[in-house]
Amino acid sequence: MKNKYILALDQGTTNSRAILFNQAGDIVSMAQKEFKQIYPQPGWVEHDALEIWIGQSNGVAHEAINFANIDSTQIAGIGITNQRATTVIWNRETGLPIYNAIVWQDRRTAPYCDELKARGLEASIRAKTGLTVDAYFSGSKISWILDNVEGARELANAGKLAFGTIDSWLIWNYTHGEVHVTDVSNASRTMLFNIQTLSWDQELMELMDIPASILPQVRSSSEIYGYTHESILGSPVPLCGIVGDQQAALFGQQCTRPGMVKNTYGAGCFMMMNTGVTPVISKNNLLTTIAWQIGNRVEYALEGSIFIGGAVVQWLRDGLGMISKSSEVNELAGQVKDSNGVYLVPAFAGLGAPHWNQDARGSLFGATLGTKSAHIARAALDSIAYQSADVLKAMEADAGVSISELRVDGGASVNPLLMQFQADILGTDVIRPKITETTALGAAYLAGLAVGYWKSIEDVQSQWQLDKRFSSQMSEEGSDKLLKGWHRAVKATQNWASHEAD
Repeated sequence: MKNKYILALDQGTTNSRAILFNQAGDIVSMAQKEFKQIYPQPGWVEHDALEIWIGQSNGVAHEAINFANIDSTQIAGIGITNQRATTVIWNRETGLPIYNAIVWQDRRTAPYCDELKARGLEASIRAKTGLTVDAYFSGSKISWILDNVEGARELANAGKLAFGTIDSWLIWNYTHGEVHVTDVSNASRTMLFNIQTLSWDQELMELMDIPASILPQVRSSSEIYGYTHESILGSPVPLCGIVGDQQAALFGQQCTRPGMVKNTYGAGCFMMMNTGVTPVISKNNLLTTIAWQIGNRVEYALEGSIFIGGAVVQWLRDGLGMISKSSEVNELAGQVKDSNGVYLVPAFAGLGAPHWNQDARGSLFGATLGTKSAHIARAALDSIAYQSADVLKAMEADAGVSISELRVDGGASVNPLLMQFQADILGTDVIRPKITETTALGAAYLAGLAVGYWKSIEDVQSQWQLDKRFSSQMSEEGSDKLLKGWHRAVKATQNWASHEAD
């Protein structure tokens, strides 16, 4: 494995990234490219799946290889990590999507999910999948495409369509249609996969009228699934790691022991706790999910999903025009010592854990004539920390433990103002590693383990290095007061949503 590297393809919600890692777990080169966000109607979010494929394969993957001045023969393997519930359905014969990818943030199937709840099906679905019934997950999105795209259901029943989350879509294309797979972590986010039996659930497929022929084969998170077609990178390269983005970050953060917790600050925020080989069913509206499978060992996790995290900064940039670049938010928010009583509840796509309110929408409270753009920017950053605090408290209640540290990663984790406020609100140490690209790193580790690039999990555990520790500088009385105001704002947001529904 000398002079070889692992290529991690990190397919996010707003951009495609390719990162080359060496055997020490260091970043050798990186390439990144944003892609278009499509909003056909309020609450609808779509991507062009072909744009994602082309931007990843012909774009950032080649750029990362070229930046490192290597060729494809020096790539020991490729690991893929992805936005998990974004749904693509394509024609097996043409290889073309029959509709835009429906993004995990999309809310068009919320009425369908409400109907399933009204029929009293949520408890049985949660028992099988570990998930709450919500438009967030893939199952209802598949049904919508089959029911609303002309001729789709007939093609599906004839076995001519394929469904996949973004990992499946990329691998299908990398292998020129020879391999149609996903891994257990992505399958567990579809609302169709039984996390107890580790198989597609026939009753759920019948409930949502989804034919088995459309679904990918489910494999472990660390094995060779196939090889890239030689025309794409110049020579065949093993595709040997698949893992959902949040599970990848959990592994990249080396949270490999039960009770360890990480929070990823991306477009959304996703907190995850390793619970070991036993699934823990939440009593506090968290999700039970599969973390990863290596060999025959399957590990589980508790997760709290926050729909709008770093995306609130994009809203300040693109929606309100307060900043011209996302990186300017810290300077703007730093102009004031606090939000001066302003609370922003960024429920632009509903509220995720632990509230799970599909009808909630973004709300701003406490504004006065003295409120400046800096206060709103500060409230936007604060909202990320408040939402994360709500999830952590629910996680502690489910696990029956007090969490002493939170490992953080993702784009917004480099923001010192946010990380310090997060520690203040939690009263818990917030720990940032030297490599914050832990999502890509987790995918790289799983791919490397599959081909012997790294010999064991113990080999990679020693590579985690501390960058900065943020400890609380706020009194418990002060944080309690701020959290009380936040919870008041969340309650008002939910009340507004319920009255609108009436």
